[in-house]
Amino acid sequence: MAEQTYLQWPFFTDAHRQVQRDVQAWRDSSLRLQDEADPSAATRDYVGQLGRAGWLRYAVPAAYGGALPSLDVRSLCLIRETLGYASGLAEFAFAMQGLGSGPISLFGSESLKKKYLPGVADGTRVAAFAISEADAGSDLSAMQTMARRDGSDVVIDGTKTWISNAGIAAHYIVFCRWPEGGDKSYVAIVVDAGTPGLTMGPAIDVIAPHPLGTLTFENCRIPASQVVGEPGKGMGVALGTLDVFRTTVGAAALGFARRALDEAVAHVRKRRAFGKALSEFQLTQARIADMATAIDAAALLVYRAAWTRDQGAGRVTREAAMAKLVATESAQQVIDHAVQLLGARGVVRGEPVERLYREIRALRIYEGTSEIQKIVIAGQVLR
Repeated sequence: MAEQTYLQWPFFTDAHRQVQRDVQAWRDSSLRLQDEADPSAATRDYVGQLGRAGWLRYAVPAAYGGALPSLDVRSLCLIRETLGYASGLAEFAFAMQGLGSGPISLFGSESLKKKYLPGVADGTRVAAFAISEADAGSDLSAMQTMARRDGSDVVIDGTKTWISNAGIAAHYIVFCRWPEGGDKSYVAIVVDAGTPGLTMGPAIDVIAPHPLGTLTFENCRIPASQVVGEPGKGMGVALGTLDVFRTTVGAAALGFARRALDEAVAHVRKRRAFGKALSEFQLTQARIADMATAIDAAALLVYRAAWTRDQGAGRVTREAAMAKLVATESAQQVIDHAVQLLGARGVVRGEPVERLYREIRALRIYEGTSEIQKIVIAGQVLR
């Protein structure tokens, strides 16, 4: 991927441009792509590679081993986009280190930050974010996992599923109902792997290999010092964290879409039909134009949201929802167009566009489906 003209947009500083160049150079020269037949092993390896290379330092604040004083959404987006161009699982490994520690970085106590964030930054601690349940995906208020106070401890009972990094994470940030605070009261708690009362279900096999599984909590006792933020305000912790990382999902989609466009352009320049290159047909040119325009439009929304958050605007709920919605939906279309342009080659397992076709689908679902993003956007407009 040659340096994109979008890096010259005023959303970025010279430091951001250098981060993108450095990540791309490392990706192209040093990133060891893993066999994804065992996604758990591959993810652990990617976390180690990213940690040793220093890229996970962008997922935590500088005071705890990070690269910058606070989380910088533009840097997170540039890294996810650049890694996603080469490997969806590598960018996933980076993203989960941020999401699985984000509540601590943004809302955690000093002791929690010192305990967990350095290991996230150096890649020795795999992180996870546990909020989804079988009947509570995008509707977070429907969660049924409960936490109750018992002396100086908190006790958790319930089940979480569709949890990324289940079985390989060193800790899980678990979101629960908090009945003592009322029907709309929630709490976020850091639970270490191996804690008595926490058990892992079998891995969940999905179309694009990812380490996913189910967590069951049965009388799982955790010290109250492991609570993130204030008990009862866990929904604010969840939404505040998603407000930062939802934009980066759009950036991952951009990386996928840019790779698909590059693969398609290379193919239509070489492939000949009826005596000329596919690139000479107007139908092909129109398709390429649509793909390039969709990518630039999505990039504008993604980096507007990231820039706005980095300027200290506080919540960017509307901007982040728009960025995720447009970037993921556009990437699905771009990748589908690439598969069509490659013809039979596009559906051969192992081809980059075939892999991208499977990987993009999940991005339209996790961290809020496209339909939920539309509800969020409309709510912001109508408020």
